[in-house]
Amino acid sequence: MVGKPGLTATGGHAARKRFGQNFLVDRHYIDRIVAAVNPQPDDNIVEIGPGLGALTRPLLERVRRLTVIEIDRDLAARIAGELAADRLTLHQVDALRFDFATLGGALRVIGNLPYNISSPLLFHLSRYEASLRDLTVMLQREVVQRMAAAPATPEYGRLSVMLQCRFRVERLFSVPPGAFRPAPKVESAVARLEPLRAARPAIADEALFAEVVAAAFGQRRKTLRNALQRWATAQELEAAGVDPGARGETLAVGDFVRLANVLAR
Repeated sequence: MVGKPGLTATGGHAARKRFGQNFLVDRHYIDRIVAAVNPQPDDNIVEIGPGLGALTRPLLERVRRLTVIEIDRDLAARIAGELAADRLTLHQVDALRFDFATLGGALRVIGNLPYNISSPLLFHLSRYEASLRDLTVMLQREVVQRMAAAPATPEYGRLSVMLQCRFRVERLFSVPPGAFRPAPKVESAVARLEPLRAARPAIADEALFAEVVAAAFGQRRKTLRNALQRWATAQELEAAGVDPGARGETLAVGDFVRLANVLAR
């Protein structure tokens, strides 16, 4: 009997589209990711979406204990059955609903994040920046480009600002579709995010800041005078040192922080 293509590489597990499953199988890229993380024995590491355990196994060779979060109950059962329970803590839950603060501090998050929920998951993880030491995540290459983008570039947008006001974002390397089973239709990339800590800009009203950033990029061709008219007049924008005729993509992260803080007052 001839099996379905790719099922041998995935251990007989059929990837589920609703979970955005593309399993990393190329040893070269597995080793590169582990080397980039450089895990130490006592590191507090949590892996999101261990899948078939491609990263889980080499991580367990380097650390004393490992936490994994897996939404797929079949994969969770497989991981639980194959790996040492005394060194592995498994949470069968949606990472978007998980309280990462329960895992302690200096948390190092690793994962091949599902591309269909990558931005919401990054925003969710951002809520726990005080508990994080770093994030090393693999995402669609275009998302990583947006995360690390500079102002006045096509990739710069809401995701760039909302992450860069909290983290130092570094693009590490690309991963081709052929490194996965099934192969995705897009290129992937690995990024590292480290909390800014003391260098994090002081934001007076986090909710207002998020609203202003979202509005500034809601319709990219709009000037800030039009995009932000709900929050500020042209005179108030000028008072905050912002050109009302400019577009959101021209403002640096610090400009957005200054503007939101002025509006908060």
